[in-house]
Amino acid sequence: MSNQPLYSLHPDAKIGKNVEIGPFTTIYGDVEIGDNTWIGPSVTIMDGARIGKNCRIFPGAVIAGIPQDLKFQGEVTTAEIGDNTTIREYVTVNRGTISRGKTVVGSDCLIQSYVHVAHDCAVGNHCIISGYVGLAGEVIIEDWAILGGGSLVHQFVRIGCHVMIQGGCKVSKDVPPYVMAGREPIVYAGLNLVGLRRRSFTSEKIQELQEIYRTIYQKGLNNSDALRNIKDSFPQSSERDHIIDFVHRSERGIIKGMLDDSD
Repeated sequence: MSNQPLYSLHPDAKIGKNVEIGPFTTIYGDVEIGDNTWIGPSVTIMDGARIGKNCRIFPGAVIAGIPQDLKFQGEVTTAEIGDNTTIREYVTVNRGTISRGKTVVGSDCLIQSYVHVAHDCAVGNHCIISGYVGLAGEVIIEDWAILGGGSLVHQFVRIGCHVMIQGGCKVSKDVPPYVMAGREPIVYAGLNLVGLRRRSFTSEKIQELQEIYRTIYQKGLNNSDALRNIKDSFPQSSERDHIIDFVHRSERGIIKGMLDDSD
């Protein structure tokens, strides 16, 4: 019997200690993989992949495929995966383009089966992206966000930290931090109370966030007036300031509030 490995590993690839590579996997030359990472069978890791420590990448995943974007002209870009992140079956993470130069999935994330992460996306730490989610190019997802299965996220959309999005949503507007969003079309549906409590937000802080979002969604103010009201009415805090900054910088506009059922 031959002692040759059943996988294809380019000699220029930089592989850390205790990395396990499954059969029928292909690893290109411009690749870096951190210590103690497990690469399952039939995985393809292409030029530009930068994979952290203690990751798990399941069969059929393709990391650092070239962007599915007509403006891509072969420039040198990367697809970066943080430490302790799990990439499940048939996930695709494309490289960046000249726009941002890299696609990033952070540390301690769970990216479930058949998710597509397009060029120049930036996914934060501790995120869960459920199966069959599609992220178009240049989407930004902040830390601790959870996207329900089958959701579709439009190009350039931003999703705030600690957000929970219902499965099957079409996300075409920015989703501000700390909230739940759902229905069709997608709307603000209150705070992500379960997630915030699990992450040790105090009852007082949760109540403050609820009042801030009442100002945005229930007082009949436009966003500019709402933000001025929030700045004048609530004490300075990192959470308050993050909401103000997120809404102020939103280029696509934030999701609308939930309509009254009687309408």
